[in-house]
Amino acid sequence: MQKTFALLFVLLALFAVLPSGGAQAKYASYVIDADTGRVLHASNEDTRNYPASLTKIMTLYMTFEALRDGKLTLDQRLKVSRRAEGMAPSKLGLRRGQTIAVKDAVLALVTKSANDAAVVLAEAMGGTEIDFAIKMTERARQIGMTRTTFKNASGLPNRRQLSTARDMATLGLRIRADFPEFYSYFSTTHFKYGSRTYKNHNTLLSSYEGTDGIKTGYIRASGFNLVASVERHGHRLIGVVFGGQTGKSRDAHMKSLLDKGFEKVLEGDTRPTDLVAMNTVDPKVQVVSDTLEPQGDAAADMDLTEIQESRWTIQVGAFSRAESARTVAQQAVGNLGSLGEGAVVVVDRSGKLHRSRIAGFDKQAAFNACRSLKAQRMDCIVFAPKG
Repeated sequence: MQKTFALLFVLLALFAVLPSGGAQAKYASYVIDADTGRVLHASNEDTRNYPASLTKIMTLYMTFEALRDGKLTLDQRLKVSRRAEGMAPSKLGLRRGQTIAVKDAVLALVTKSANDAAVVLAEAMGGTEIDFAIKMTERARQIGMTRTTFKNASGLPNRRQLSTARDMATLGLRIRADFPEFYSYFSTTHFKYGSRTYKNHNTLLSSYEGTDGIKTGYIRASGFNLVASVERHGHRLIGVVFGGQTGKSRDAHMKSLLDKGFEKVLEGDTRPTDLVAMNTVDPKVQVVSDTLEPQGDAAADMDLTEIQESRWTIQVGAFSRAESARTVAQQAVGNLGSLGEGAVVVVDRSGKLHRSRIAGFDKQAAFNACRSLKAQRMDCIVFAPKG
């Protein structure tokens, strides 16, 4: 009888972590202008799919945050646990009891997509991988990934680990904007560890001009996934593809989407309905550039002086980089949902820092919105009209 119960427990545990037998890879794609937040292409962008190893981008986001905050150092050596040793491929083949430097673990995720290294980092920051996954989900929600849930640090199969193309674009934006000092790791083409050299799975780094990151992903239930960041002619695009049939066809499709995206940007062919704040589907939200000039035909009649003199404003941060300020303001609008309807994103460059602001509220709406952001652990300050 005990053996029967034990077998039943194992079967139930397997059912909890494996994708259902009928799960099919769902196609989704999304391309945005990273500088303005303009949507250049969208297909099933809010459909929840299995992220596979795109999950490791969030693991790296958490790692970079810990490095920035002094909780980890690049040369710090982390111990390998029994769980980390036992992870399924792809992996470095780490053994229980040995140690690995944080920098090597980061590069192992970027290039080899090593699942054992992902668990080592997760346990160093969260104690256990399960607790770390909870923290991953919490942090993802804070940066605007509203439809993403993480259950592990690697992206190995779990039917409850889900994300969307839009959320992954948000993550691609935020990891570059928030950690410019670490983002360059994603452009690493080869990584040597021990006697072996590993090649980055992201072949766009060598086959598509301007690509500097970020990551591929694959499990049977997801198909071939990719987040790519490319800069050409002074414009940066973020592209996401879920559900490719093969790695080769996924890469070719991503290149096609990015080619069309750059054509739109360079020809000024972005429609007014594409002017949406990051991580929100409300086309009423207007994005204002760091020069305090309205962007696009839809915002042509916007009087910013009147807005700032007659309406209340919320500041959500101040940054040395305009891109970081813009991204955080856009994410704040996305987090507000209906409370942010009709808001105007403004990056104020009047001082040494770029002030990240959302304008266009009446007094009560501004305080309600700020309370909502604080409940989501986003700092904010309410400013009265200047007039």
